[in-house]
Amino acid sequence: MVWSGSWVAERLGVELVGDGELRELLGLALRRNPKRAHLLVSHVLGKHVPQYPSVVYGAGFELGRRVRELLGEDGSRRAVVLGYAETATGLGHAVADGLGTAPYLHSTRRPVEGVARAGGFEESHSHATSHLLLPEDPDLLAGDAAGSTGFGSTGSGEAGEGASSDAVLVLVDDEFSTGNTVLNTIRALHERYPRSRYVIVALVDMRSPADRGRLAEFAAEIGARVDLVARNTGTVRLPDGVLEKGQALVTAEEAAQKAAGPSGPVTGTAARPPTSGAPRPATRVDLRWPAGVPDGGRHGFTPAHRAQLEPALPAMADRIAAALDDGARRVLVLGFEELMYAPLRLGAALEDRTAAEVRYSTTTRSPVLAVDDPGYAIRTRLVFPAHDDPSDGPGDRYAYNVAGAGFDAVVAVVDSTADTPALHAADGLLAQLAPHTAQVLLAVVPSYIPSAAAATAPAAAVAAAAQTAATSDAPSSDRQEETPMLPEPLRGPAFSSYAPDEVGWLLQDLSDTELEAPTEEREEAIQSGGAHYAESLPVEYQPSDQYQDLFKAALDLSAARIARAVGTVTETVLAERGPRPVLVSLARAGTPVGVLMRRWAQHRHGLDLPHYAVSIVRGRGIDANALRWLAAHHNPADVVFVDGWTGKGAITRELAAAIAEFEDSDGTEGFNPEIAVLADPGGCVRTYGTREDFLIPSACLNSTVSGLISRTVLRSDLVGPDDFHGAKFYRELAGSDVSGHFLDTVADRFGEVADAVDADVKELLTADRAPTWEGWAAVERISEEYGIHDVNLVKPGVGETTRVLLRRVPWKILAKRGAGADLEHIRLLAGQRGVPVEEVDELPYTCVGLIHPKYTRGATGADGRAVESK
Repeated sequence: MVWSGSWVAERLGVELVGDGELRELLGLALRRNPKRAHLLVSHVLGKHVPQYPSVVYGAGFELGRRVRELLGEDGSRRAVVLGYAETATGLGHAVADGLGTAPYLHSTRRPVEGVARAGGFEESHSHATSHLLLPEDPDLLAGDAAGSTGFGSTGSGEAGEGASSDAVLVLVDDEFSTGNTVLNTIRALHERYPRSRYVIVALVDMRSPADRGRLAEFAAEIGARVDLVARNTGTVRLPDGVLEKGQALVTAEEAAQKAAGPSGPVTGTAARPPTSGAPRPATRVDLRWPAGVPDGGRHGFTPAHRAQLEPALPAMADRIAAALDDGARRVLVLGFEELMYAPLRLGAALEDRTAAEVRYSTTTRSPVLAVDDPGYAIRTRLVFPAHDDPSDGPGDRYAYNVAGAGFDAVVAVVDSTADTPALHAADGLLAQLAPHTAQVLLAVVPSYIPSAAAATAPAAAVAAAAQTAATSDAPSSDRQEETPMLPEPLRGPAFSSYAPDEVGWLLQDLSDTELEAPTEEREEAIQSGGAHYAESLPVEYQPSDQYQDLFKAALDLSAARIARAVGTVTETVLAERGPRPVLVSLARAGTPVGVLMRRWAQHRHGLDLPHYAVSIVRGRGIDANALRWLAAHHNPADVVFVDGWTGKGAITRELAAAIAEFEDSDGTEGFNPEIAVLADPGGCVRTYGTREDFLIPSACLNSTVSGLISRTVLRSDLVGPDDFHGAKFYRELAGSDVSGHFLDTVADRFGEVADAVDADVKELLTADRAPTWEGWAAVERISEEYGIHDVNLVKPGVGETTRVLLRRVPWKILAKRGAGADLEHIRLLAGQRGVPVEEVDELPYTCVGLIHPKYTRGATGADGRAVESK
């Protein structure tokens, strides 16, 4: 047999060293990850590789038996088992079953409305969201509920904060590499609820020799016994430069697969062709799940629950078997992300009750490269949108090694929370499965919701202590600082007039705070050094009827031009930054562009790209907490920063410096500081839709074309060290909002510009697009020629000049001689404010706005109209 890690090992020089069974247990794959390019793929976990459910359950159950032997009967009765989402939820539950009498809890990435959070922790290297701990019994992790037959007991209170509990905590993960995640969880829990013993359980102990001594040191540090139980032991030997080589290999493979042409949702070649003809719709199976039994360990699973479930499994398996076609000889039971235990037990029971070959695996959030080679662990990949309305917004989900595996039937098992229209949609999981099997069955397990009394009980402080950032997979013995859990992004319609799936705002809502100041007062304070421009907001400009008519006319005139630029920059990003980038727009000018790029990807490729908006402030940098949130939820290497246009390139330089500073201080790497923009007249970036300086109508207005969101605010009395930067939602301006009209008008032109976009992209991808910084040189020259001596007061380009006239105290406007319709709104605004427009030759921009260099209300008039030429 070919080892399923040989493809990676041969190309990267990676060695898997350990006991004789290790290669049967583990394969290798590749992923986009700034910390570790290779991925250990287990053959007995039931996540990425379909396996006999009896093998998967038996592996966890046997580990539980070994823990039972280690602890003895008395210790086992007082044990509590904690599993890690998402890969170890089923494994941890099987370990608890092996122990026999232990209650079980797993971390979760799904907040449950009405259920108090008992705490959580971040896993910074994961592609998923923050882990939460949501036990129904608040005393479960404290040890008081250990061995109880049900929830609701309050315990004696003797194991409260500061008192040592003799209940052993058993922590289960699929692999123990550096151990940072588990050890930091133990440390945080131990600080509040110390106990004398912990047991760590894993399928494989893959620690390096340098890490093997850390466990004894850690136990001595906390003053407790810490045991490790693993099925197999080994290590991964990595040559120098393997991370860079791995990333390059992923990039090359993705490019080769894209060049080979689209193959629908399947990455890699299916070993068996899809079924012919129209796929059959999925058939529901009524499991008749026993009332009161949880779907898993999200809120805890007790011995009493186990006693109810066991006798019900055969009948549920029989109902599935009865729904299978007579010719079904090979059946896959497919679980859903964290819902691993219920489908695992159903699969094992079906294995006992039918003559068919039954396999088991689950869907996942984690993106992994698929390569159709016998020596590679992930041969095919199905991609489909999330279908459980995740709190962190829409995103892709994956099913590996299902397509082409020759299954006659697939039984998709989900909980009722995930039984949504998205599951049944044309691009949903069920539809993606249908071409690759003759029959799809759907079995729904009721989502367990704790009682209202339990849900409103005070959360145990013990789990709150686990709210700590777990370290990466890179070897490190440094203790990590505890990091508060950051909030989820704000979304419309509660914040902004955009649809909730268009953008998630990594901001805090300051709508009820008075932040506006008259333009003249702000200008004087900014130039005198008394305030930073981000500490207040300008009064929102209310456009006249004439100006609104001009905006609409400009939009009608330039919609196709903008659509072409949107398509060009989006296709360039997809070609050079990977097929599923994470768009992160710089609020707020970049946000309409980010939404349009997302719409283009949907229109042209059927992609549902994540899109977030973050704050960056000149002189203060980017919002570091927003970067931390992004790193916890996505691969930083997938993040593409988006802005509307470049002027002289100040924000381009600001972002590069801010990312470098963040990586130095935070230790998170992988963010690419390059910005993708719609228009780059200043020659400041290499990813753009055009380098022409033309009117982008979204620059004509403020919040009313940007989802009714203000520019961002950074002020120390409003934004703390653990807060996102702030902004306001101007709900009261809804009657003047043209945000949706702008987006729809441009998107309606996507079809007619497709051929032009293809030609532009083909030319751009082979062109020298290195930044010339021509705009910066021009700004420096203008600053000196006009006696300003401050490049921050020179605002080049149509967009920046518009901002000067709307938000600042303008001195004069320089217009390129002969400029036509692109400057009509500039001339109108300048006339309204009494600002002279001076036509000049040899200007690299269509126009340049000059802010008054020595503004005081006494020198220029309180309204800013009496502008002196100096």
